[in-house]
Amino acid sequence: MKNVFLLFAIAGIAAPYYFIYKFIQANNWEWSTSLFFEQINANPGMKILNADLTVAATTFLIFIIYKRSTNALSTKRFLTYFASLFLVGFSLALPLYMYHNYKN
Repeated sequence: MKNVFLLFAIAGIAAPYYFIYKFIQANNWEWSTSLFFEQINANPGMKILNADLTVAATTFLIFIIYKRSTNALSTKRFLTYFASLFLVGFSLALPLYMYHNYKN
């Protein structure tokens, strides 16, 4: 099972960056933050996904902050998950946490 979490962590890096690449490619190789947010909030279906992901990622963030505050999580691991969450996304942070904490 641990290898499955590792596979999802790798996919959690590859998938978001693939779509960032496609977004930039579709916009003449230019990044536009305003266009990005306009498109991800274009319809109610996307807003559902955004709300769901926001709640899940925020819950995970509060969870790792709590675990760190009770010394149940090392500073190194906390920073790893924190950076993963904000530099890549929840798609990497959660599988990475599961990989590190899975007990056989």
